[in-house]
This record gives sequence, C-alpha cells and structure tokens, in this order.
Amino acid sequence: FGKPEEFAAAVTFLASQRASYITGASLAIDGGWIKGI
Repeated sequence: FGKPEEFAAAVTFLASQRASYITGASLAIDGGWIKGI
C-alpha cells in the first residue's frame, strides 16, 4: 500500500503550476496495481 508521503507528493504536484496542463484526468496513485490501457 502507498505511504502518506506518496499521496501527499501527488496532491502537491497537482496543486502546483507544473500541473497546469493537466485537466479532467484521473491519476491512479496505487503503486501500479491498476494498469492503464
């Protein structure tokens, strides 16, 4: 299972200017348990 720091890092990234082009996307923070197509 993920650690709180890993979830926090993803949330921090999504709230930053570096993620300004990411809109309407789902970000799976699951350690690779669910594979995307």
